[in-house]
Amino acid sequence: MPRVWDVPVHDPTRVRDARVAAEEAAARVGLDESRAAAAALVATELATNLLKHAGGGRLLVDTVAPPGGRGGAVVQIAAVDHGPGMADVPAALGDGFSTAGSLGAGLGTCRRVADDFHLHSVPGRGTVALARVGAAASADTGEPVPVRAGGVNVPFAGDEFSGDAWTWVRADDRYTLMLADGLGHGPEAARASTAAVEELRRSAHLGPAQVLRRLDGALRGTRGAAVALAQVDVRTGRLRCAGIGNVGARLREGDSWRHLLSRPGIVGVHRPATLTETEAVWAPDRVLVLHSDGLPSRWVPPSDPLLPAADPAVTAAVIVRDASSPARPVRDDTAVAVLSPTPADRP
Repeated sequence: MPRVWDVPVHDPTRVRDARVAAEEAAARVGLDESRAAAAALVATELATNLLKHAGGGRLLVDTVAPPGGRGGAVVQIAAVDHGPGMADVPAALGDGFSTAGSLGAGLGTCRRVADDFHLHSVPGRGTVALARVGAAASADTGEPVPVRAGGVNVPFAGDEFSGDAWTWVRADDRYTLMLADGLGHGPEAARASTAAVEELRRSAHLGPAQVLRRLDGALRGTRGAAVALAQVDVRTGRLRCAGIGNVGARLREGDSWRHLLSRPGIVGVHRPATLTETEAVWAPDRVLVLHSDGLPSRWVPPSDPLLPAADPAVTAAVIVRDASSPARPVRDDTAVAVLSPTPADRP
Protein backbone atom coordinates (compact mmCIF):
# COMPACT_ATOMS: atom_id res chain seq x y z
CA MET A 1 0.00 0.00 0.00
CA PRO A 2 1.32 3.47 -0.79
CA ARG A 3 2.38 5.52 2.20
CA VAL A 4 1.41 9.20 2.53
CA TRP A 5 3.18 11.64 4.85
CA ASP A 6 1.23 14.61 6.24
CA VAL A 7 3.62 16.75 8.26
CA PRO A 8 2.16 19.75 10.13
CA VAL A 9 4.86 22.41 10.32
CA HIS A 10 4.20 24.84 13.16
CA ASP A 11 7.52 24.87 15.01
CA PRO A 12 11.18 24.26 14.10
CA THR A 13 11.17 20.68 15.42
CA ARG A 14 8.94 19.61 12.52
CA VAL A 15 11.51 20.59 9.88
CA ARG A 16 13.39 17.41 10.72
CA ASP A 17 10.16 15.41 10.34
CA ALA A 18 9.70 16.90 6.87
CA ARG A 19 13.21 15.87 5.86
CA VAL A 20 12.74 12.34 7.21
CA ALA A 21 9.44 11.98 5.33
CA ALA A 22 11.16 12.91 2.06
CA GLU A 23 14.01 10.46 2.76
CA GLU A 24 11.55 7.64 3.44
CA ALA A 25 9.58 8.43 0.28
CA ALA A 26 12.80 8.49 -1.74
CA ALA A 27 13.73 5.06 -0.41
CA ARG A 28 10.32 3.70 -1.41
CA VAL A 29 10.76 4.73 -5.05
CA GLY A 30 14.40 3.63 -5.13
CA LEU A 31 16.12 6.99 -5.64
CA ASP A 32 19.90 6.94 -5.51
CA GLU A 33 21.83 8.81 -2.83
CA SER A 34 22.11 12.02 -4.84
CA ARG A 35 18.41 12.26 -5.75
CA ALA A 36 17.34 11.23 -2.24
CA ALA A 37 19.47 14.07 -0.89
CA ALA A 38 17.77 16.44 -3.33
CA ALA A 39 14.34 15.38 -2.08
CA ALA A 40 15.44 15.87 1.53
CA LEU A 41 16.83 19.32 0.73
CA VAL A 42 13.62 20.42 -0.97
CA ALA A 43 11.50 19.22 1.96
CA THR A 44 13.77 21.02 4.43
CA GLU A 45 13.68 24.29 2.49
CA LEU A 46 9.92 24.22 1.99
CA ALA A 47 9.25 23.41 5.65
CA THR A 48 11.58 26.21 6.72
CA ASN A 49 9.80 28.62 4.39
CA LEU A 50 6.44 27.69 5.92
CA LEU A 51 7.71 28.82 9.31
CA LYS A 52 9.49 31.96 8.10
CA HIS A 53 6.90 33.36 5.74
CA ALA A 54 3.51 31.82 6.52
CA GLY A 55 3.52 31.21 10.25
CA GLY A 56 3.30 27.47 9.56
CA GLY A 57 1.41 25.13 7.29
CA ARG A 58 1.59 21.50 6.20
CA LEU A 59 3.90 19.44 4.04
CA LEU A 60 2.36 16.61 2.03
CA VAL A 61 4.84 14.00 0.81
CA ASP A 62 3.70 11.26 -1.54
CA THR A 63 4.99 8.96 -4.26
CA VAL A 64 3.19 9.56 -7.56
CA ALA A 65 3.39 9.03 -11.29
CA PRO A 66 4.85 12.00 -13.21
CA PRO A 67 2.17 14.42 -14.49
CA GLY A 68 2.90 13.47 -18.10
CA GLY A 69 2.72 9.76 -17.31
CA ARG A 70 6.22 8.92 -18.55
CA GLY A 71 8.84 7.35 -16.31
CA GLY A 72 8.75 5.75 -12.87
CA ALA A 73 7.29 6.99 -9.62
CA VAL A 74 8.65 10.22 -8.18
CA VAL A 75 8.60 11.88 -4.77
CA GLN A 76 6.07 14.71 -4.68
CA ILE A 77 6.41 17.35 -1.96
CA ALA A 78 3.68 19.96 -1.53
CA ALA A 79 3.91 22.82 0.97
CA VAL A 80 0.48 24.29 1.65
CA ASP A 81 -0.34 27.29 3.82
CA HIS A 82 -3.03 29.85 4.64
CA GLY A 83 -0.46 32.61 5.05
CA PRO A 84 -0.24 36.12 3.61
CA GLY A 85 0.63 34.96 0.09
CA MET A 86 3.06 36.55 -2.34
CA ALA A 87 2.51 39.64 -4.42
CA ASP A 88 5.29 38.79 -6.91
CA VAL A 89 5.77 35.07 -7.54
CA PRO A 90 8.51 35.40 -10.22
CA ALA A 91 10.56 37.57 -7.85
CA ALA A 92 10.12 35.06 -5.03
CA LEU A 93 11.72 32.38 -7.21
CA GLY A 94 14.88 34.42 -7.70
CA ASP A 95 17.88 33.99 -5.43
CA GLY A 96 18.36 36.87 -3.04
CA PHE A 97 14.64 37.64 -2.64
CA SER A 98 13.41 37.55 0.95
CA THR A 99 10.76 39.14 3.11
CA ALA A 100 12.14 37.63 6.32
CA GLY A 101 15.70 38.94 6.43
CA SER A 102 17.21 35.63 5.25
CA LEU A 103 19.49 34.92 2.29
CA GLY A 104 16.45 34.28 0.10
CA ALA A 105 17.87 31.12 -1.50
CA GLY A 106 15.18 28.61 -0.46
CA LEU A 107 12.74 28.62 -3.38
CA GLY A 108 15.46 29.17 -5.95
CA THR A 109 17.31 26.17 -4.55
CA CYS A 110 14.17 24.03 -4.73
CA ARG A 111 13.59 24.98 -8.34
CA ARG A 112 17.18 24.06 -9.28
CA VAL A 113 17.41 20.66 -7.60
CA ALA A 114 13.85 19.39 -8.27
CA ASP A 115 12.77 17.90 -11.58
CA ASP A 116 9.56 19.94 -11.41
CA PHE A 117 8.86 22.96 -9.28
CA HIS A 118 5.69 25.06 -9.24
CA LEU A 119 4.59 27.97 -7.11
CA HIS A 120 1.08 29.39 -6.81
CA SER A 121 0.28 32.21 -4.43
CA VAL A 122 -2.51 34.73 -3.92
CA PRO A 123 -2.16 37.62 -1.46
CA GLY A 124 -4.46 37.04 1.47
CA ARG A 125 -5.22 33.41 0.52
CA GLY A 126 -1.93 31.55 0.93
CA THR A 127 0.65 29.66 -1.09
CA VAL A 128 1.18 26.22 -2.62
CA ALA A 129 4.73 25.22 -3.49
CA LEU A 130 5.06 21.85 -5.19
CA ALA A 131 8.17 19.91 -6.17
CA ARG A 132 8.83 16.51 -7.69
CA VAL A 133 12.10 14.63 -7.47
CA GLY A 134 12.74 11.43 -9.41
CA ALA A 135 15.62 9.37 -10.70
CA ALA A 136 18.36 11.14 -12.64
CA ALA A 137 16.73 12.54 -15.75
CA SER A 138 17.43 10.95 -19.10
CA ALA A 139 16.70 12.26 -22.57
CA ASP A 140 12.98 11.92 -23.33
CA THR A 141 12.36 11.16 -26.97
CA GLY A 142 8.70 10.22 -26.48
CA GLU A 143 5.88 12.01 -28.27
CA PRO A 144 4.20 14.98 -26.58
CA VAL A 145 1.52 13.97 -24.09
CA PRO A 146 -1.72 15.90 -24.75
CA VAL A 147 -3.12 15.61 -21.21
CA ARG A 148 -1.66 15.85 -17.71
CA ALA A 149 -2.81 14.47 -14.37
CA GLY A 150 -1.88 15.20 -10.80
CA GLY A 151 -3.30 15.03 -7.31
CA VAL A 152 -2.79 15.29 -3.58
CA ASN A 153 -3.78 12.91 -0.82
CA VAL A 154 -4.30 13.89 2.83
CA PRO A 155 -4.67 11.00 5.31
CA PHE A 156 -7.15 11.51 8.12
CA ALA A 157 -5.72 12.56 11.49
CA GLY A 158 -2.13 12.02 10.38
CA ASP A 159 -2.53 8.30 9.62
CA GLU A 160 0.34 6.58 7.83
CA PHE A 161 -1.99 5.32 5.11
CA SER A 162 -4.82 7.06 3.33
CA GLY A 163 -7.90 5.09 2.39
CA ASP A 164 -8.08 7.22 -0.76
CA ALA A 165 -5.97 6.58 -3.84
CA TRP A 166 -5.75 8.00 -7.34
CA THR A 167 -3.91 7.01 -10.48
CA TRP A 168 -4.07 7.36 -14.23
CA VAL A 169 -3.27 5.08 -17.13
CA ARG A 170 -2.97 5.25 -20.90
CA ALA A 171 -4.08 2.90 -23.67
CA ASP A 172 -3.41 4.23 -27.18
CA ASP A 173 -5.32 7.54 -27.48
CA ARG A 174 -7.29 7.06 -24.27
CA TYR A 175 -6.22 8.40 -20.88
CA THR A 176 -8.12 7.24 -17.80
CA LEU A 177 -8.06 8.98 -14.40
CA MET A 178 -9.41 7.16 -11.34
CA LEU A 179 -10.04 8.11 -7.74
CA ALA A 180 -10.97 5.38 -5.24
CA ASP A 181 -12.16 5.99 -1.68
CA GLY A 182 -11.89 2.84 0.43
CA LEU A 183 -14.71 2.47 2.94
CA GLY A 184 -13.72 4.08 6.24
CA HIS A 185 -10.07 4.97 6.70
CA GLY A 186 -6.79 3.37 7.80
CA PRO A 187 -4.98 0.28 6.45
CA GLU A 188 -8.11 -1.72 5.52
CA ALA A 189 -9.54 1.16 3.52
CA ALA A 190 -6.13 1.58 1.88
CA ARG A 191 -6.10 -2.09 0.85
CA ALA A 192 -9.40 -1.61 -0.98
CA SER A 193 -8.29 1.51 -2.85
CA THR A 194 -4.92 -0.06 -3.66
CA ALA A 195 -6.70 -3.08 -5.16
CA ALA A 196 -8.64 -0.66 -7.38
CA VAL A 197 -5.43 0.99 -8.57
CA GLU A 198 -3.86 -2.35 -9.42
CA GLU A 199 -6.91 -3.50 -11.37
CA LEU A 200 -7.13 -0.29 -13.37
CA ARG A 201 -3.55 -0.80 -14.54
CA ARG A 202 -4.65 -4.16 -15.97
CA SER A 203 -7.78 -2.68 -17.55
CA ALA A 204 -6.53 0.51 -19.20
CA HIS A 205 -7.96 -0.54 -22.57
CA LEU A 206 -11.56 -0.63 -21.29
CA GLY A 207 -14.18 2.09 -21.00
CA PRO A 208 -15.21 3.52 -17.58
CA ALA A 209 -18.33 1.36 -17.11
CA GLN A 210 -16.44 -1.80 -18.11
CA VAL A 211 -13.63 -0.92 -15.69
CA LEU A 212 -16.14 -0.51 -12.86
CA ARG A 213 -17.42 -4.03 -13.52
CA ARG A 214 -13.86 -5.37 -13.37
CA LEU A 215 -13.21 -3.41 -10.17
CA ASP A 216 -16.30 -4.87 -8.53
CA GLY A 217 -14.81 -8.33 -8.86
CA ALA A 218 -11.31 -7.25 -7.85
CA LEU A 219 -12.54 -5.61 -4.65
CA ARG A 220 -14.58 -8.59 -3.42
CA GLY A 221 -13.19 -9.56 -0.03
CA THR A 222 -12.16 -5.99 0.81
CA ARG A 223 -14.22 -3.30 2.50
CA GLY A 224 -15.10 -1.98 -0.93
CA ALA A 225 -14.71 1.52 -2.25
CA ALA A 226 -16.43 4.44 -3.90
CA VAL A 227 -14.84 4.95 -7.32
CA ALA A 228 -14.93 7.65 -9.98
CA LEU A 229 -13.46 7.14 -13.46
CA ALA A 230 -12.93 9.66 -16.25
CA GLN A 231 -11.52 8.75 -19.66
CA VAL A 232 -10.40 11.18 -22.35
CA ASP A 233 -10.09 10.02 -25.94
CA VAL A 234 -7.77 12.65 -27.44
CA ARG A 235 -8.42 11.39 -30.98
CA THR A 236 -12.17 12.00 -30.84
CA GLY A 237 -12.10 14.83 -28.29
CA ARG A 238 -14.60 13.07 -26.01
CA LEU A 239 -14.72 12.61 -22.24
CA ARG A 240 -16.55 9.64 -20.68
CA CYS A 241 -17.21 9.40 -16.93
CA ALA A 242 -18.76 6.85 -14.61
CA GLY A 243 -18.82 6.44 -10.86
CA ILE A 244 -20.24 4.44 -7.97
CA GLY A 245 -20.55 5.75 -4.44
CA ASN A 246 -19.88 9.01 -2.66
CA VAL A 247 -17.16 10.43 -4.89
CA GLY A 248 -17.42 13.71 -6.73
CA ALA A 249 -16.56 14.87 -10.21
CA ARG A 250 -16.70 18.36 -11.67
CA LEU A 251 -15.83 19.50 -15.16
CA ARG A 252 -14.81 23.05 -16.00
CA GLU A 253 -16.33 24.12 -19.31
CA GLY A 254 -15.27 27.65 -20.16
CA ASP A 255 -16.18 29.79 -17.15
CA SER A 256 -18.63 27.35 -15.56
CA TRP A 257 -18.38 24.09 -13.64
CA ARG A 258 -20.58 21.07 -14.29
CA HIS A 259 -21.36 18.26 -11.84
CA LEU A 260 -20.85 14.73 -13.15
CA LEU A 261 -23.02 12.48 -11.01
CA SER A 262 -22.17 9.07 -9.55
CA ARG A 263 -24.52 6.11 -8.95
CA PRO A 264 -25.26 4.92 -5.37
CA GLY A 265 -23.44 1.78 -4.25
CA ILE A 266 -20.09 0.40 -3.10
CA VAL A 267 -17.69 -1.21 -5.56
CA GLY A 268 -16.90 -4.73 -4.36
CA VAL A 269 -19.92 -4.85 -2.04
CA HIS A 270 -23.02 -3.57 -3.82
CA ARG A 271 -22.76 -2.60 -7.48
CA PRO A 272 -25.78 -1.14 -9.31
CA ALA A 273 -27.32 -3.49 -11.86
CA THR A 274 -26.86 -0.94 -14.63
CA LEU A 275 -23.95 1.43 -15.15
CA THR A 276 -24.23 4.52 -17.28
CA GLU A 277 -21.56 6.85 -18.61
CA THR A 278 -21.74 10.61 -18.89
CA GLU A 279 -20.18 12.04 -22.06
CA ALA A 280 -18.87 15.53 -22.73
CA VAL A 281 -16.65 17.38 -25.16
CA TRP A 282 -12.97 17.54 -24.20
CA ALA A 283 -11.43 20.84 -25.28
CA PRO A 284 -8.31 22.92 -24.48
CA ASP A 285 -10.13 24.91 -21.78
CA ARG A 286 -11.40 21.87 -19.84
CA VAL A 287 -10.33 20.91 -16.33
CA LEU A 288 -11.66 17.79 -14.64
CA VAL A 289 -11.63 17.36 -10.84
CA LEU A 290 -12.29 14.07 -9.04
CA HIS A 291 -12.50 14.15 -5.24
CA SER A 292 -13.40 11.99 -2.28
CA ASP A 293 -15.95 12.98 0.35
CA GLY A 294 -13.26 14.42 2.59
CA LEU A 295 -14.02 17.71 0.85
CA PRO A 296 -17.06 19.59 2.17
CA SER A 297 -20.11 18.93 0.01
CA ARG A 298 -20.36 22.63 -0.86
CA TRP A 299 -16.72 23.24 -1.75
CA VAL A 300 -16.21 26.05 -4.21
CA PRO A 301 -14.14 25.42 -7.38
CA PRO A 302 -11.13 27.73 -7.76
CA SER A 303 -11.76 30.91 -9.71
CA ASP A 304 -8.13 31.97 -10.22
CA PRO A 305 -7.70 32.42 -14.01
CA LEU A 306 -4.12 31.11 -13.79
CA LEU A 307 -5.05 27.71 -12.39
CA PRO A 308 -6.34 26.05 -15.61
CA ALA A 309 -2.80 26.27 -17.01
CA ALA A 310 -1.18 25.30 -13.70
CA ASP A 311 0.26 21.90 -12.87
CA PRO A 312 -2.70 19.62 -12.04
CA ALA A 313 -1.32 18.75 -8.60
CA VAL A 314 -1.06 22.44 -7.76
CA THR A 315 -4.73 22.86 -8.66
CA ALA A 316 -5.57 19.88 -6.46
CA ALA A 317 -3.59 21.31 -3.53
CA VAL A 318 -5.28 24.71 -3.88
CA ILE A 319 -8.70 23.00 -3.80
CA VAL A 320 -7.81 21.12 -0.60
CA ARG A 321 -6.37 24.25 1.00
CA ASP A 322 -9.34 26.46 0.18
CA ALA A 323 -11.86 23.85 1.36
CA SER A 324 -10.24 23.68 4.80
CA SER A 325 -8.53 25.95 7.30
CA PRO A 326 -6.28 25.61 10.36
CA ALA A 327 -9.43 25.74 12.50
CA ARG A 328 -11.39 23.40 10.21
CA PRO A 329 -9.11 20.57 9.04
CA VAL A 330 -10.16 17.87 6.61
CA ARG A 331 -12.75 15.54 8.16
CA ASP A 332 -11.73 12.28 6.51
CA ASP A 333 -9.11 10.93 4.15
CA THR A 334 -9.16 13.53 1.39
CA ALA A 335 -7.88 13.06 -2.14
CA VAL A 336 -8.26 15.35 -5.12
CA ALA A 337 -7.10 14.37 -8.62
CA VAL A 338 -7.09 16.72 -11.61
CA LEU A 339 -6.91 16.06 -15.34
CA SER A 340 -6.20 18.90 -17.75
CA PRO A 341 -4.91 19.45 -21.29
CA THR A 342 -1.20 20.03 -21.66
CA PRO A 343 -0.67 23.70 -22.62
CA ALA A 344 0.49 24.10 -26.20
CA ASP A 345 3.82 25.61 -25.13
CA ARG A 346 4.77 22.61 -22.93
CA PRO A 347 5.95 19.09 -23.84
